[in-house]
Amino acid sequence: MGTSGPTLWVTPEGSVPSGTMGGAMTARKEVPTVAQSTETDWVSRFADEVIAEAERRAPGKPVVCASGLSPSGPIHLGNLREVMTPHLVADEIRRRGYECVHILSWDDYDRYRKVPAGIDPSWSEHIGKPLTSVPAPPGSPYANWAEHFKAPMAEALREMGIEFHPISQTEMYTSGAYREQILHAMRHRREIDAVLDRYRTKEKAAAKKPAKQQQKPVDEAELAAAEGSGAAAEDDGSAGAGGYYPYKPYCSVCERDLTTVTSYDDETTELVYTCVCGHGETVRLSEHNHGKLVWKVDWPMRWAYEGVIFEPSGVDHSSPGSSFVVGGQIVREVFGGEQPIGPMYAFVGISGMAKMSSSKGGVPTPADALEIMEAPLLRWLYARRRPNQSFKIAFDQEIQRTYDEWDALERKITESTAQPADAAAYSRATRTASGELPSTPRPLPYRTLASVVDITTGHDEQTLRILSDLDPENPVKSLEETRPRLDKAERWITTQVPADQRTRVRDEPDTERLAALGDTERESLRLLLDRLDDHWSLDGLTTLVYGVPKIQAGLPPEAKPTPELKVAQRSFFALLYTLLVGRDTGPRLPTLLLAVGADRVRKLLAA
Repeated sequence: MGTSGPTLWVTPEGSVPSGTMGGAMTARKEVPTVAQSTETDWVSRFADEVIAEAERRAPGKPVVCASGLSPSGPIHLGNLREVMTPHLVADEIRRRGYECVHILSWDDYDRYRKVPAGIDPSWSEHIGKPLTSVPAPPGSPYANWAEHFKAPMAEALREMGIEFHPISQTEMYTSGAYREQILHAMRHRREIDAVLDRYRTKEKAAAKKPAKQQQKPVDEAELAAAEGSGAAAEDDGSAGAGGYYPYKPYCSVCERDLTTVTSYDDETTELVYTCVCGHGETVRLSEHNHGKLVWKVDWPMRWAYEGVIFEPSGVDHSSPGSSFVVGGQIVREVFGGEQPIGPMYAFVGISGMAKMSSSKGGVPTPADALEIMEAPLLRWLYARRRPNQSFKIAFDQEIQRTYDEWDALERKITESTAQPADAAAYSRATRTASGELPSTPRPLPYRTLASVVDITTGHDEQTLRILSDLDPENPVKSLEETRPRLDKAERWITTQVPADQRTRVRDEPDTERLAALGDTERESLRLLLDRLDDHWSLDGLTTLVYGVPKIQAGLPPEAKPTPELKVAQRSFFALLYTLLVGRDTGPRLPTLLLAVGADRVRKLLAA
């Protein structure tokens, strides 16, 4: 772990970091503030509501915000909203001087539900086992399936400055931490069944509606993204000849949850189950630690157990009859607790993702995104949108426009012209209550960096030469000034831009095209080359390439373009691209000319 970024709590999973879950709320010294507008900044509004609720429920105790992730596969950018939403609210609460803990429950005791694409089909023999009992994918250095997918997510959260207290549900269940809650749920199984039955009836009624009255179906891609937690698809308990039971044992022989509870005795806590593998046994729940409450009971149990005040949920948990709605009834009527403030968050879409090795066949992960964008930018994409607003994260050319927006916002922040809500989102993106996130010392435009590394194929000396020429009066002296943004742009070029779209500068002049030049074309190249040395900077070359057609039209270089002039400029640009890179489009011409170098430009353009 580096020392330049915010600190991540690294207490053992399932344990509580000292000073976070007990004792009075204490103010921090020199807590950074956020420029806010309570009318427009959604984080501030939720923080107001959560603080008021915490003081009502548990005055003098730390505020508890929560997230839950199931490491059943790659934890993708849609799942990240499950963590970012409470993180931003918890961080705002800390900025105000209150003690606040952000719990991240790893639902690693969930059942293994299916074999993902790209994994040996023989892994189907593990379906039904806890995720921590399933072997990791072939070649993984991790102990089991859950740890394999938890590790990259935890590292991505660290890079993003997200402080959290991790809780492994495997450790909680197998240690007996929830024993009293399990016994309580079993004693009140009839009340739980009655709550669930209210919604079973509604679901059956909904299923009988004519198709035209049904809710609009969710897009297939959105359904795939909604699979992240896995819990939304779980059943709500078994009801057989012996009645309803909210507890699901894992078989002590095959380890799977393909079990049926046939009887339970409240006095002795003896539970009898059978398994499809043929095994059957009697266990005492007062001693048994190899099973779990079904999801619709497990989640509200944890709300009460942890004292959660704020926890968002995705659309897969928020529809009528789903786990969040039903959980609100169960936590009150069975566990004597209260439902958290829980906004629903919308889907996160992806724009133009190429195949990526770490999330092959699926939606990209935060680790994938952090390869091509800086952590503050990724934080900003989540901070600037209300949870119920969907948005897209760009992996294609749109990432350049996203960076342009980010840089424009940074200029407004410097000039104190940003709107309050935009300033708040920027502050939340660039720093936390613990301090500032690492940033690029000299953040050159992403599109410029991408063009340069595209042309130089990452050659450091050539890259530095070009970047130094961008602004001769204030040259880049070391590539370290431009990192990590430079590295992110290079990674984007190498992983997201198809090979046939990469820029390849000609080695030799296109003699055939040069021989066929018309008088106007020949004159335009002469005007460019005659003025090349006097305009050798990014701004100078920008003025030059746009100015040549103006000069040919008898206009001064600063003249405003007319429709006819724009046509002439496009023709001139296409000519330059053809002679330099062999096609009629490419990187921005000023950047391309700097990258090629004056001598080589003369060689390729000399008629």
